Amino acid sequence: MRRCFYRYSAVLLFVTVMAPIAAMAQSVALDDILTDAGRLEPLQAVMVAHRGEVIARQGYHGSSPDQSANIKSASKSIISALVGIAIERGVLTGTDQKIAPLLRDQLPADPDPRLSDITIGHLLSMQAGLGRTSGQYYGEWVAQSNWVRAALARPFADDPGGDMLYSTGSSHLLSAILTRETGKTTLELAREWLGPLNGFAITAWDRDPQGIYFGGNQMAMSTTSLLAFGELYRNGGRAPDGTQIITQDWINQSWQHRTNSRFTGDEYGYGWFMRDIAGQDVIYAWGYGGQMLYIVPALELTVAMTSDETKPSARTGYRDRLHGLMAVIIDRVAAETS
Repeated sequence: MRRCFYRYSAVLLFVTVMAPIAAMAQSVALDDILTDAGRLEPLQAVMVAHRGEVIARQGYHGSSPDQSANIKSASKSIISALVGIAIERGVLTGTDQKIAPLLRDQLPADPDPRLSDITIGHLLSMQAGLGRTSGQYYGEWVAQSNWVRAALARPFADDPGGDMLYSTGSSHLLSAILTRETGKTTLELAREWLGPLNGFAITAWDRDPQGIYFGGNQMAMSTTSLLAFGELYRNGGRAPDGTQIITQDWINQSWQHRTNSRFTGDEYGYGWFMRDIAGQDVIYAWGYGGQMLYIVPALELTVAMTSDETKPSARTGYRDRLHGLMAVIIDRVAAETS
């Protein structure tokens, strides 16, 4: 993984609000670290689980970990999980399956031949090559009367399998494919396939004009639910009662480095980012505004954070402050277990 080393000295460079705690992380209780994190104004809730047990939880600014929050693009990791389960159940043949035959009636009248080369895996890793529908292109895309057709009609910016082009349109195509191939809505699939996971619940989820649940955005759940989903992955796809929900093989595939973000340089797999934080390999989901789910396999550590969904987190530096908070949490947990 890319070495970013968010240890104390690095934290101090961009997380001045966390400096007093960061400097003392190894001697300060985790609860005190989370209390101090309340100075991060957009932060709404943090939960920390270590070796399967919740060891700290905190709500901020009138919110609590049990309140529903819009996890935004962190839901792309949940779409990835549903795709993995669909492959395991034989609904889809695998990540090499071509998407054009599955969405044939939604293709442009005169399709670019490269549409026939796009696979399920390309959509998962944001390497479809289609022009982006996120960022500055998002508003135009969701204003269309048919989001699936509009995503497929985007002009190619690269060949399938090329550079990462982060695009919610790609993950929405996965939601459309799951809906078509199963005859059930993606929400029904999430409740059925992830239902055995205690504590996991989607409380709200927007749909497109055709009624397809929004693949990779506008999904709401509590911080408690987000943590439960992260714990599922940390625990090898098993629920606390031992039920195997996701295969270890799918987790391995999802956490395999396939491309890199052009914005941060972070590695990306199937719906998950990866980077080094505080000297640890960390896998994380990230949603607009600072909706974060971190997994540190070597420490058996999972951390969920939710924030004000209306405020940007990347260009303001807030996302980096959350990475800094995570670095402090990692160092505290590592010190307690060493």
